Amino acid sequence: MQGLMQDRPLELPHLFHRAEQLFGTKTITTTTANGEVTSTYAEWAQRVRRLATALDDLGVPDDARVATFAWNSQRHLELYFGVPCTGRVLHTLNIRLFQDQLTYIVEHADDRVVFVDRSLLPVLWPMVDGLTSLEHVVVMDDGADAEIPDDPRIRDYEELLAASAPFEGRFTVADENRAAAMCYTSGTTGNPKGVVYSHRSTVLHSIVSLTADNLGLSERDVVLPVVPMFHVNAWGLPYSAVLAGASLVFPGPAMKPEALVRMIEAHRVTFTAGVPTIWMGMVPLLRDHDLSSLRSVIGGGSAIPTTLSESWREAIGLPITQAWGMTETSPLGSSATPRSHHDQFTAEQLVEFRATQGQSVPLVDLRIVDPTTDEEAPWDGESVGELQAAGPWIASAYYGAGVGTDAFTRDGWLRTGDVATIDTYGCVRLVDRTKDLVKSGGEWISSVELENHIMALQGVAEAAVIAKPDEKWDERPVACVVTAEGIELTQDGILDHLRSRVAKWWLPDEVWFVDEIPKTSTGKFSKKTLREELLD
Repeated sequence: MQGLMQDRPLELPHLFHRAEQLFGTKTITTTTANGEVTSTYAEWAQRVRRLATALDDLGVPDDARVATFAWNSQRHLELYFGVPCTGRVLHTLNIRLFQDQLTYIVEHADDRVVFVDRSLLPVLWPMVDGLTSLEHVVVMDDGADAEIPDDPRIRDYEELLAASAPFEGRFTVADENRAAAMCYTSGTTGNPKGVVYSHRSTVLHSIVSLTADNLGLSERDVVLPVVPMFHVNAWGLPYSAVLAGASLVFPGPAMKPEALVRMIEAHRVTFTAGVPTIWMGMVPLLRDHDLSSLRSVIGGGSAIPTTLSESWREAIGLPITQAWGMTETSPLGSSATPRSHHDQFTAEQLVEFRATQGQSVPLVDLRIVDPTTDEEAPWDGESVGELQAAGPWIASAYYGAGVGTDAFTRDGWLRTGDVATIDTYGCVRLVDRTKDLVKSGGEWISSVELENHIMALQGVAEAAVIAKPDEKWDERPVACVVTAEGIELTQDGILDHLRSRVAKWWLPDEVWFVDEIPKTSTGKFSKKTLREELLD
């Protein structure tokens, strides 16, 4: 017996039309070089309709890849909907990648047109002649004074919209499994890999983001996506915020801690999300601003040090809530929102819980697999294994690579590369990345746990632990430490701090004091770079 429900596709046009019809008075604010610009959802929707026609006028074919090279802004949000709602594929380019990586990505994706913020044009333009698939470069003037070359390939975004009549009627995408957007991994090993999101996966991801035990977005929220729109769709926030009808505040290029704190205060932001390095930079400023409007600060991309979350809680009464995901998971995989059993926790136990990545979100299945036996490990909070994921917004393959890669198991699960434990409540605790574990004398040492303990020491600004080759033990840990301004620490002081907190054989052989920990294009610690710079 079959159900008798209407068979209607899960498609992004539904999100667009819902926002247009119900939330026309809600606001979208963008920071530009000339100050802030605010529009309503109704005005934004009309611009999306003009963009749809402009893509036709440019001759961009159906199913073509449309690239963006842009900051978080209203214009970028227009592309988030104008491109996929017309059957094309939004391809967000990471503005912080190296030129050879960007060239590879654009050519591999076969991008036909790129929309670029004027402030970023000097970064993009030197590589344009080498991009054989690219036909148009559309410049979005964000108030920067960057020179615009005299070239027939260049078009002005506002002129394109002004010359195009608004698309009339409803957008439709008949096949919910049609590609809506794509994003490439940051390519820490080998070439970057393309992940293609469907309309169905994006809609389902957006719906679950609205659920109470996860991000819990609602129409009452004012959302500040600090996480960049050029990577993993800003963790899906632009789509889920539009679905909820929340007001949006986009920082544009104003990504300094001082600017972000002022935005939160001025616009009474309730929800924001970003990587740990962003929240670290804001800690000294928290007590000087009224941030009482915040109800949720989400951290992800890498594990949030306990000391960082506690610094926020002590300053404004609100700790950072962790979430876990990756490009291949759209990215929401788990969320550390407190559950009912946490009501019985002591303050110390709650601090420990906030150091975890929480339970899997609805529709996502997680498991940990013992790397030595390839068998599923028990959920006892102690057994360690590789974290694997499955669900309707989890990648099944990489673009152009087929299904035969070692990133996916024979039964179709994604091998995340994260090493984790899961307790009896289903709470995930990341131990490390598989490539960052230190294997000493046949036993594993968690670099993440060592880093958290080191960063708990007063005077430590950042810390990263890497493996150093060792003839006797195979590998030994080395701690790389950045001290806070005006603070002097010694190797003995750091080792003394660790002795009561970790097993003796976990103690780093050396502590190297460095000026900074190198970061990846998405703001994570780049241990690969650290190993190359220091171990060589």
